[in-house]
Amino acid sequence: MTQPDAEATRGATAHPDQPRPEAEPGDAAPADWAMRANAAARSVTGLFGQRLFFLPGTHIAAIIRPSGRLKNLARPWHYWWQAHYLDCLVDTGRRELGTAGQPPAKFDGERRPSAGRLASRLVTGIRLRNFLKYVNSYYDDMAWLALATLRLEQLAEESRRPSRRRHGRIRKSLTLQFDSASTDDLGGGTFWSTKRDFKNIPATAPVALYYARTGNLARAQALLDWLDAKLFDPGRGLYLDGLRINAAGEAVLVDAIYTYNQGPVLGALLELGGTANLARAAEVVDAVARQLTTPGAGATATGTTGAGHAGAGTSGPAVLRSDGTGDGGLFTGILTRYLALAARDGRLPAATRATAAQLVTDTAEAFWAGRRSISPDEALAKHGRPDSLVFSFEPALPASSTYPPGTAVELSTQLQAWMTLESAAAIAAGPR
Repeated sequence: MTQPDAEATRGATAHPDQPRPEAEPGDAAPADWAMRANAAARSVTGLFGQRLFFLPGTHIAAIIRPSGRLKNLARPWHYWWQAHYLDCLVDTGRRELGTAGQPPAKFDGERRPSAGRLASRLVTGIRLRNFLKYVNSYYDDMAWLALATLRLEQLAEESRRPSRRRHGRIRKSLTLQFDSASTDDLGGGTFWSTKRDFKNIPATAPVALYYARTGNLARAQALLDWLDAKLFDPGRGLYLDGLRINAAGEAVLVDAIYTYNQGPVLGALLELGGTANLARAAEVVDAVARQLTTPGAGATATGTTGAGHAGAGTSGPAVLRSDGTGDGGLFTGILTRYLALAARDGRLPAATRATAAQLVTDTAEAFWAGRRSISPDEALAKHGRPDSLVFSFEPALPASSTYPPGTAVELSTQLQAWMTLESAAAIAAGPR
């Protein structure tokens, strides 16, 4: 496995709870994905996490670093980035509970808050930052938050801590929104926003998954049926973006294909199960491998290679394609979350599971291999801790080229790498 190169380790100190360094390249020891995911969790929470308006018991993520705390609060409100931050904290929180081969342990040391505690504070921060409510103008935003808080509630139960009643209030409030947005207009589906002129996968798929996970199976299947009828492209085996209502009241197909759109559809197909849904899930996984990947160099900042990867500038394993920064900085990570579910689902063919696992682990390996540490003289250093890392927004390129020292770093891109590493850790942990 890849050792941090000279540039990546300069100025860094070991975290007190961090395992010993991994084996040298060529060693037979497998990657410690849990350790890598913990390193990403510490980096993102350390660099971007802050109190909201300095209020105790709150947590929120800055949108960009380096930047001042108050200046970040004046930036555009990226509600759905915070929802995915919450999902990542839940991922880490589940690992903190331990497994048969790994005792329970906090990701950031015993003296710092657990991931679950930070997640609870984040829910408070989101509500306060969103003007004392969870409802906003975009149904996809609310769907992502609903899915994340549902998982947080399950984490609380697994942690044997009483679930806070607010989770039930959130679920009730947001379910009413989804019921309102899932109409018969255009034959079904869920509106993207309160403008009600666009029904698309970013809203319909996570709402379908939410319905499936909360027991409304008929409504979830109806949304999936609409997606299959209106937005599935059988020639490519993937889902198109949506149907927009133009000024004349006509439906116009938006035939773009995005990585993250395939993810929640895959999740809903697996959650509902059944022969047809599982067959479609396998079809989507195979199509993603064929069409949404790019050759990955997998090189570290100085060109050394990770296990199974070629050197910088040469062809290596296929990694999932990325969609740059901004909102697109989340897209690849979201897909890996649901590919990891497919990789561990014994109802799918073995070849499909292997494909899903390879896509996730190769992409995670590329993100990890391309990381760089923050040097003490960078402006970023005042936000993070000595062992903080920066990950590239493009898995096939190292962070030294996409985020060189002095460059502002966006939260979305770092969540993406963290999410991908958590997905690899979930696969390594074994079947669901």
